[in-house]
Amino acid sequence: MKDIARRIRIEGRVQGVGFRAWAEAEAQALGLRGWVRNEWDGSVAVLAAGPEARVDELIAELHRGPPAARVRDVQITPVETPQGLAGFQIAR
Repeated sequence: MKDIARRIRIEGRVQGVGFRAWAEAEAQALGLRGWVRNEWDGSVAVLAAGPEARVDELIAELHRGPPAARVRDVQITPVETPQGLAGFQIAR
């Protein structure tokens, strides 16, 4: 199974609802590498790298979000897998 990386931008009510901690836990459970962070425009950005099927699983979950979130749009951009990613964490 080949590894891929995706940059994902989630819009809607996604800040102040525990989205980053939830996404971090989801990605860690799937064994992915990368990060999640709040953006200045109110969106949440995710960089996820790992086996294609697992990245796709995370993307499906990001469309739903945690219970308090209201996801309006998800944009996915293929990117080169960055070197040196270890684990998945909340970026500050």
